[in-house]
Amino acid sequence: MNERNRVPLAVTTSGKPEESLVKRAREAARTWNLPFVPRRMKQPIGPLLESVADAFIVFEREGVSLWDREGSFSFNPGMAHLRRLRILSGQVGGDDALVRVAGLRAGDHFLDCTLGLGQDALVAALVVGPEGRVVGLEKSFALYAVVSEGLAAYDYGPQSCRVEPVYADSHAYLRSMPSGSFDVVFFDPMFEKPKKSQPAFEMLRRFAEHAPLSPETLAEARRVARRWVVVKGSKYSDDLKKLGLEAEPGSRYTSMIWGRIPGASYG
Repeated sequence: MNERNRVPLAVTTSGKPEESLVKRAREAARTWNLPFVPRRMKQPIGPLLESVADAFIVFEREGVSLWDREGSFSFNPGMAHLRRLRILSGQVGGDDALVRVAGLRAGDHFLDCTLGLGQDALVAALVVGPEGRVVGLEKSFALYAVVSEGLAAYDYGPQSCRVEPVYADSHAYLRSMPSGSFDVVFFDPMFEKPKKSQPAFEMLRRFAEHAPLSPETLAEARRVARRWVVVKGSKYSDDLKKLGLEAEPGSRYTSMIWGRIPGASYG
């Protein structure tokens, strides 16, 4: 396959594929309507990225990863796992910024409009508990595929609900929802001014949706939210100001700021 015939995204396996892994990868490719590219034993992925596809979703024994010519990324609960451990130890409330600003509580329905690596959605899933609900929207299919596979395999424990990943554009999804469908609607859009970050976040930046949060989408979110619409931003940009949001009080040692606006039916 020459350069002109390369596809944007395909599915393959690791260089040491077992029959069951090949079967899983083929089934996923069929479900996702993506080409499946067989990989010979110990065949490096580099040449396939040069000639076959711009990026690969790779099924491995340990999980599913996303590869392009600049690097790779696999689902890892990372800081979300540590945040969940702190919450389980009783450090709820002001300890976690998302929990505090969103006013999350057991039984809430939480909509994460920018699922990304799934970190905030996992924290919300523990706080709302088994009686609550967390839906995570992701517009980038490559990220959705990898993170949804990771979330499906994650050990949530009995005190948490499961995250429901949805491949969707947030504005279109919000417009399809009845008013007051969720207690909290959350956005963590890509920052205007990128800062140096870990390789996984650099990969996220390459594949994620970069369109800024628009006033129209924010208005739809207010309609859908029963209590709060919460937006995470960077203190080094005008993300919140452009939307007419004030930053909530928080630690001066973090690069993150948080804004919120009441849902249309709040109070």
